[in-house]
Amino acid sequence: MQPNYQTMTQTGDLAQVRNKVLKNTYTLLSMTLLFSALAAGISIAINPPHFTSLVTSISALLLMWFVLPKTANSGAGVLVVFAVTGLLGFGLGPLLNAYLHTANGSQIIMTSLGGTGIIFLALSAYALATRRDFSFMGGMLMVGMIVVVIAALANIFLEMPALSLTISAVVILLMSGFILYDTSRIVNGGETNYIMATIGLYLSIYNIFVSLLQLLGVFGGDD
Repeated sequence: MQPNYQTMTQTGDLAQVRNKVLKNTYTLLSMTLLFSALAAGISIAINPPHFTSLVTSISALLLMWFVLPKTANSGAGVLVVFAVTGLLGFGLGPLLNAYLHTANGSQIIMTSLGGTGIIFLALSAYALATRRDFSFMGGMLMVGMIVVVIAALANIFLEMPALSLTISAVVILLMSGFILYDTSRIVNGGETNYIMATIGLYLSIYNIFVSLLQLLGVFGGDD
């Protein structure tokens, strides 16, 4: 029986494409995380007012919604990713400063960073090692995000601490699911644009970190 060399070649080409996307994604993700941390450090030093976080978050969302889709297939998309991650990192400054002014705020921040890193590395390693297809989670994750957004908006008026903590815990679970979902899409060829893959993974890491901060700030605080 003669081997199908054309099929073998196509399979090899697909594997090369996936490996390239994966490599570019994790390279860009590492760079943007460092850039975001630098922006956060600058923000901590400057100590901008609290509404800065709202302004930077809205600006980042506008870039992701209206600019990134048009530039994702060009070099300009990389600059947009850095702009988004830099804005979100800078917006963390007021929140981090609030923790740094508490007795064990530095410990809470470092624990949140460590926890975020462990969650991301463990889930990514699992998705890469098993190569399981988690695309079936897409619909459930989107529904979960819609519920969280509605609950968060409602809590602006309700101001219920218990609901706020519940939202933070659910966000961590949802973002963990998105890490599995996004990584499996890269591994299985569902995502071929490393710029879009990077922004997806970054947002999951960012939201896990912020949610862990909020949870540990309550349960690990001295007050």
